[in-house]
Amino acid sequence: MLNYKKGYIIIFIVSVIGLAFIQYQYLKVGLNLAKVQFNTKIGQSIQTIKSDLSTQNELTFLMQQAITKDTSHFKLSIDSLQDASSHFLNDFLVDRLLQRGIKTSFQYRLYKNDSTVYLTSPIYNLANKEGLKFPIVLNGYLPDSIGQRLILELQFEDVNSYFLSQLNGLTIPSLIFIIAIILVVIWVLRSMYWQRNVITTTNEFINNLTHELKTPVFSIGLAAKLLEDKATQETAPIITIVREQNEKLKSHIEKVLDLAGIENKKGVVKLKLQDFYPTLEHLAMSFSRLSSIEGIQFKYELQDGPYTIYCEPSHLENVVNNLLDNAKKYSEDNPTINLKAHVAGGYLYIAVTDKGKGIDETNLKHVFKKYHRVSSGDIQKVRGYGLGLSYVKEIVKLHKGKVLLESTIGKGTTVTIKLPMQKKKNK
Repeated sequence: MLNYKKGYIIIFIVSVIGLAFIQYQYLKVGLNLAKVQFNTKIGQSIQTIKSDLSTQNELTFLMQQAITKDTSHFKLSIDSLQDASSHFLNDFLVDRLLQRGIKTSFQYRLYKNDSTVYLTSPIYNLANKEGLKFPIVLNGYLPDSIGQRLILELQFEDVNSYFLSQLNGLTIPSLIFIIAIILVVIWVLRSMYWQRNVITTTNEFINNLTHELKTPVFSIGLAAKLLEDKATQETAPIITIVREQNEKLKSHIEKVLDLAGIENKKGVVKLKLQDFYPTLEHLAMSFSRLSSIEGIQFKYELQDGPYTIYCEPSHLENVVNNLLDNAKKYSEDNPTINLKAHVAGGYLYIAVTDKGKGIDETNLKHVFKKYHRVSSGDIQKVRGYGLGLSYVKEIVKLHKGKVLLESTIGKGTTVTIKLPMQKKKNK
């Protein structure tokens, strides 16, 4: 189990790393596409900006006055004129960039060939040299009126954050889904290992308990045998009952051990090709004798054999005993039980029918589950641990067969075992 656990964890970790790597590659591709798209939009915006600043208009005239420090047309100081030009130019650039869908922050500066700066953004950081820079060589009205080569440089800050924001529709859902997958898988693995630990602990407890019970059962059997040799006419029936109940307890202990072995995938059932008819006939006759003592109306009809099947008679005998015992326990006063066996369509059918209280539809879906017991008004009358039918189902399944259940409230229940027949080979 430890190796399986390590294997699951390794597969899970590798899968998560692989998924994260694939998402990272997709993100890189998305960022590259976003950069290409950004550069395309910037190129289009630059053409628009260059065209609008090449003609004389209110903005270019204001900029020309601020660059030449000519205040004759405005009742402003030189500093105020330059501030106004910077703000209007900033609003102009924001508008032209927004037209192309560019919403990231930026700063600009307008300078001439010798790097003399004329205008800058209202908020300009000279120390910031990171980001993308796009120089725009102006032509037309401004450079002609000033007689100098002018360059308008746009600088975009924190461009990677802008690109990532453009991919939020992909990155955020991807991260959410990856986290959700990790949490769900961890929860499933924890639940699975917790359940397995509970089952393992339960089986270990059952195994230890049943092994401890074997010693007193053996002692009781030995004592009953010694008493039987010295039995009187009065004590003989009591000793017989003690021996029968001791054998029954012994059978239940073996059944619990076998069921635990089946769940642990141990080879407790070894099938051999043989005739099951003699075993079934002996079982029916024994139960008939016991029924006559206990006042149970029991009838059995066995179609003539052979019943050649792959089986292990002891386990299959336990299965039929379980069904007969359940039919007896869940019947009202004066139980009536029928056992029938016949061959049809290449299958052996063994059916146990009672005229007891029946099982409702809700319980019909769960009767073969381990530890499930049909609720009863008097739980002290019918004792048990809900292991019988679970054992029946597992053993019949290992015999490549099926268990069929039919029940009607107030009329009784029929449990049928369907086992594949085999053609007996001629020697």
